[in-house]
Amino acid sequence: MSIITISRGSYSRGKDVAEKLAQRLGYECLSRDILIEASDEFNIPEIKLIRALHDAPTVLERFHQGKERYVAYLRSSLLKHTQRDKVVYHGLAGHYFLKDISHVLKVRILANIQDRVAEEMRRENISAEEALFILKKDDEERRKWGIKVYGVDTQDSKLYDMVLNISTMTVDDAVDILFEAVGKKAFQTTPQSQKKLEDLALAAKVQIALMHLVPKVRVVADAGVVSIGNVQGKTTAAADLVAMLSKIAQAVEGVEEVHVHLIPLKEKPDHINPFYNM
Repeated sequence: MSIITISRGSYSRGKDVAEKLAQRLGYECLSRDILIEASDEFNIPEIKLIRALHDAPTVLERFHQGKERYVAYLRSSLLKHTQRDKVVYHGLAGHYFLKDISHVLKVRILANIQDRVAEEMRRENISAEEALFILKKDDEERRKWGIKVYGVDTQDSKLYDMVLNISTMTVDDAVDILFEAVGKKAFQTTPQSQKKLEDLALAAKVQIALMHLVPKVRVVADAGVVSIGNVQGKTTAAADLVAMLSKIAQAVEGVEEVHVHLIPLKEKPDHINPFYNM
């Protein structure tokens, strides 16, 4: 069993490839419904989740508590689904969230820009110039998002196990190639790769639980043992903060042990010496 992530641009036929591949494999096919689930579960308006994954980083920063919170919701939702294995996910961020999982076949689907423009014109009833402008803008925003959030370029072929140009083949050709590739031993689930996925999913759940207190918290999980980092607090209140974070994390299903790594903040003196720094 395996997981396939398909990264694609607008109107690149990647959706068609994903759906046909999932049907042929008997796998679950996931995309925008992940966003909807995240929106329902965490009470975040769907439009914010969509914009957090489509718009340029300057727009993301306008959201309350920044882009980290919204990206975390999608990550947690996607990891929860992929724990069940046998999934084809097409859409944003899949190759990022699952990049270290060996049984994930990461694919990029490309298409000829003229074909994409023609499809955009047909669907939106707009001119070729308008369609080309929209597609280029969307591609660049996705690229900026990847660089800003993860420091990687979505157009970098090294992110993927396979890059397919759908302009030189049919959708069925692409499905045939991926069906053959995913059956290879390299992409089969192992106990080690499944454990790594489950650790990531648990860490994501704990991160969500803590983000209202520590928006930029970092969480690592290893077989139920959770380490919480990037937490700053005054030394006088350190014990209370550690106890609070530990209690919240312990309440998450699957957590057996918690370690909080606090970064002490220097306390300001009660009285400032007027001659200081003179």
